[in-house]
Amino acid sequence: MFIILLKFSENKSSAGQFMEGHNEWIKKGFEDCVFLLVGSLQPNLGGSVIAHNTSLPELQERVNIDPFVVENIVKSEILEITPAKADKRLDFLVS
Repeated sequence: MFIILLKFSENKSSAGQFMEGHNEWIKKGFEDCVFLLVGSLQPNLGGSVIAHNTSLPELQERVNIDPFVVENIVKSEILEITPAKADKRLDFLVS
């Protein structure tokens, strides 16, 4: 399981012109059953994604094609988590 942090960088002001492509990237992540949750980092710091069903190299490739990453609107950081215990509703995340 992974948490992706997408923190705004110096090119944040260009986000509007690449928002459609970024939203398509998010949509594809859900369609591919990789993304579980997407949301904003507060206060207005960027975004985050919870992902699974992928390897770190595959996820890094996916993140690297996000238009926000390509255009330096955000800097990405991927945190890998090895789940050990979860609420029953999230048992699918625990190997």
